[in-house]
Amino acid sequence: MFESIHEFLFKYQPLVFEQGDFVWGSSRWMAGLVLAAAGAATYALLTYRHVRGHAPRDRAVLIGLRVAALGVLAVCLLRPMLVLKVAVPQQNFVGVLLDDSRSMQVADLEGHPRGNYVTENFGTAAGPLLARLSEKFVVRTYRFSSFTERLHASADLTFGGTGTRLGDALGRAKDELAGLPLSGLIVVSDGADTSEAALDTSITALKAESIPVFTIGVGEEEMTRDIQVSRAETPRQALKGSFLVVDVVITQTGFAGQILPLVVESEGRVVDTQDIVMPSDGEASTVRVRFKADEGGLRRFKFRIPEQAGEQVPQNNARENVIEVLDRRVKLLYLEGEPRFEAKFIKQALEADPNIQVVLLQRTAAATPSAPTKFLRLGIDTPDELIEGFPLKDEDLFAYSGLILGSVEASAFTVEQLRMIADFVSRRGGGLLTLGGRRSFAEGGWGGTPVAEALPIALDAAANARAGSYFSHVSIEPARAGLTHPIAQLAATEKASIEAWGKLPALTSVNPIEAVKPGATVLLQGEDERGRGQIILSAQRYGRGKAVAFAVQDSWLWRMHATMDVKDLTHHQFWQRLLRWVVDAVPGHVDVSGAPENVEPREPVTLTAQVADKTFLDVNDARVVAVVRSPTGVVSEVPLSWTVRRDGEYRATFAPTEEGTYEVRVAATKGGETIGTAVSHVRAAPSEREYFDPAMRGPLLRRLAEETGGAFFRASDTAGLSDALTLSGRGVTVVEEKDLWDMPVLFLLLVALTGSEWLYRRARGLA
Repeated sequence: MFESIHEFLFKYQPLVFEQGDFVWGSSRWMAGLVLAAAGAATYALLTYRHVRGHAPRDRAVLIGLRVAALGVLAVCLLRPMLVLKVAVPQQNFVGVLLDDSRSMQVADLEGHPRGNYVTENFGTAAGPLLARLSEKFVVRTYRFSSFTERLHASADLTFGGTGTRLGDALGRAKDELAGLPLSGLIVVSDGADTSEAALDTSITALKAESIPVFTIGVGEEEMTRDIQVSRAETPRQALKGSFLVVDVVITQTGFAGQILPLVVESEGRVVDTQDIVMPSDGEASTVRVRFKADEGGLRRFKFRIPEQAGEQVPQNNARENVIEVLDRRVKLLYLEGEPRFEAKFIKQALEADPNIQVVLLQRTAAATPSAPTKFLRLGIDTPDELIEGFPLKDEDLFAYSGLILGSVEASAFTVEQLRMIADFVSRRGGGLLTLGGRRSFAEGGWGGTPVAEALPIALDAAANARAGSYFSHVSIEPARAGLTHPIAQLAATEKASIEAWGKLPALTSVNPIEAVKPGATVLLQGEDERGRGQIILSAQRYGRGKAVAFAVQDSWLWRMHATMDVKDLTHHQFWQRLLRWVVDAVPGHVDVSGAPENVEPREPVTLTAQVADKTFLDVNDARVVAVVRSPTGVVSEVPLSWTVRRDGEYRATFAPTEEGTYEVRVAATKGGETIGTAVSHVRAAPSEREYFDPAMRGPLLRRLAEETGGAFFRASDTAGLSDALTLSGRGVTVVEEKDLWDMPVLFLLLVALTGSEWLYRRARGLA
């Protein structure tokens, strides 16, 4: 409508004005006429000034109207025109890139798939758009998705591509048409670019060669009825038997307020289901689901909402994530400074967990001038393990993944051992858990030690001064950050968990923890009988590892208190989840990961390995090789090279060729000795990325067109596409002049000015 009105008033379409250069086409003698017109205007001005009986306002209005009319005539006499470079018919090429990906199957064009528009207009030589372009240009057609190739027949369009690499498609077409008179490139797509690379590089290359891109947006920019599971945040690895709390992000349009089920499946088996309320249209909602990873190996977890009636894109109702569930035994060292029930019941709680091994080193007698310190050793693997007490060497302590310090004073350790404990967290990446007790924290003289630097809590002099006098009963509940943490989940839902915490008996504390360090997280908090708040469980990252402080001394009451049912396993569950979390993601001597973990066949995977020696110092001169086993058993070796940018980091790439799960086993050696091995997995399968955020991405297509000097068109209005290419100024062109002096708008303006003058005279009685 706008273009039709514009063409009626200004003789040409807006595109002609955008592409043309404005000039004056009058000859020299015409300038004299313009001067005469200016003189006539001056004469009219003087005439009106001397007319008597006219009010000043009348003279001003009449002078203005007469001068404006003469100005319009002067413009016409100067012969304004537009100068354009017009493509010579059949002397220029145009590249047409057709989106052949899965997202073109979305049926949002009056109930028809987007791909229908492509096949109708470009599938045959008789297609309306292709026919119009072929009248003026030599057209070369390409199809693109995960790859780009020439389109030879309409049957080649399958709309089954599992990815869209728009930048690669533009580069391929540009390179193939290099050296030819090219008027521009046309991209017919919904703009769903799923490649990792940004379009900036492609746009820069097109701008450098002055190649305009004309984009045709196919599809609706807003979906009317669609549910999408946008994201599911799962860990890369988890210990077998771990309880996971996963945030699932859901967006929707057209189903606001409805209650729908969210189903969690593992390898086709339902592990959790909960009803959720759909958020407002266009808004994202985060839902927390809870389930247990109770089967080892590479497990696929699917988070889905069943398809609803009228959904436009049911394929984006689910997200599938892969978690490597590690079926191994993780070893922790528990040092207790005195015999107490806490150690006994922690050991009992972990006996039923096949994946957690706690080695207890309990001091039974302190050192005297005549006798050394005596220890009770439980859970050891060999008779020589910890035979001299707490480890004296880095490699001995670093053999454990976690360290628990009970009620033991700092003076029981040498300076080297204190530094070694801090290094256990920061350098080795181990998990440190400190427990409350009369010899713990500030009361045990830990303030000012290297270990205090690692702890998440503040140990100040005031707290230390209260040592031996502070004692309180503390009722415990989850802090805000703890509400969603796995260790605080005592029941199936968040509400039920909070109620369960309220029923637990109070514990006692002799360590008043009132503040945490910046960056630390409080998971459990408490209140004593005097109403004073206290920090019970807090944690922070320290270097590569994690430090946790649990400031109570008798959690065993959650098992043995008179109010607790003998069948209640809250104490067992709490300690199993706490210790699993403490040692979560503790690195080995060799750690390996693949990015991305889920790829399509032939898509490259970057393998990254971190290598450290027995004292966990990074090794830069190791020989690191990955043995990759395909789903059909084909084995290949991929050597990894040191990245130089980071100590101990090695990288390589490989491209899976088969669908299925690849095993990647990395071994690092130095001087003929094995440093360590690690195993990871990569899954190759067709991607569903095309169906997520399925609306036509107009902003991306507009940006691509505008920054390269082209234009954006909607699929419903491409009438000006052929003319836009003709006037792009690229390729073999001729210069054309478009006269503007005879535009209807000038005639109408002249009539309006003279008519207004006459009407004004009549109204004022001056005619």
